Amino acid sequence: MATAVRGKQPSLSQLRAFAAVAEHLHFRDAAAAIGMSQPALSGAVSALEETLGVQLVERTTRKVLLSPAGERLAARAKAVLDAVGELMEEAAAVRAPFTGVLRLGVIPTVAPYLLPDVLRLVHGAYPDLDLQVHEEQTSSLLEGLAAGRLDLLLLAVPLGVPGVTEIPLFDEDFVLVTPEGHPLGGRRDLSREVLRELPLLLLDEGHCLRDQALDICREAGRDEHTPVTTTAAGLATLVQLVAGGLGVTLLPRTAVEVETGRGGLLTGVFAEPAPARRIALATRTGAARQGEFEEFARALRAALAPLPVRLRTEAPGGA
Repeated sequence: MATAVRGKQPSLSQLRAFAAVAEHLHFRDAAAAIGMSQPALSGAVSALEETLGVQLVERTTRKVLLSPAGERLAARAKAVLDAVGELMEEAAAVRAPFTGVLRLGVIPTVAPYLLPDVLRLVHGAYPDLDLQVHEEQTSSLLEGLAAGRLDLLLLAVPLGVPGVTEIPLFDEDFVLVTPEGHPLGGRRDLSREVLRELPLLLLDEGHCLRDQALDICREAGRDEHTPVTTTAAGLATLVQLVAGGLGVTLLPRTAVEVETGRGGLLTGVFAEPAPARRIALATRTGAARQGEFEEFARALRAALAPLPVRLRTEAPGGA
């Protein structure tokens, strides 16, 4: 057999022809199985033998046998064709919206309150989407987005980060959470100025909700040197500290039903305009799935409509 042709590689058509012959051990049957003419199939196998520099089949007048080299290389040819098939399937999945993996990052002060609605939406409307959820603080989520570890974020904005596009979902007010018996508990017309001297309990450093609460307090005229002596790692702990009489805190409206249901707490509502935060989806600017994410945002807004929030519908914004 001639040596292999240097610099030349087998074509998929040649590999497909050889794999069919290896399976059927009959040129006519192999040609019919892959929709080729028998002369074209025979020529493809011969061309493959020339390219590889080995004899793959032994041709007789009555049957076809694989040579020892053909026996060894038949499995390799099939593996290559299988891999190409998987590549084509994956490309088709990428082209089809809401299929494949979606790695969603969520901040801790959103995850417990919105994920049930997100998961219901995905299971009901996008059953072919493999949703993978990662709960992390904002800085970690942004690092993951930039590195490609995450595809989409659900968090509080504005972020002010170059290369990140924000797709607003809704605004929600903050309420004041107090222990039972507190004079401000249950009020519907609280002024922001009440925050100036109250013993305020906050989340630990790193939570964006802590920074938002401090911003609200500064806007209300609270002295930045007024101490915050107690912090918590999560909202569930925070409200229990309030119930225990250690102070008061600010909660976003979406968290109130879940976190105050244990009793021992009252909520006070601020007069308009109440302090609020905005929740949005965020992704890399120019992401290949940008259109898909915008459609997901529209569906998610509709799913979140029953919550005590104000839906946002403006066009996405980015840095």
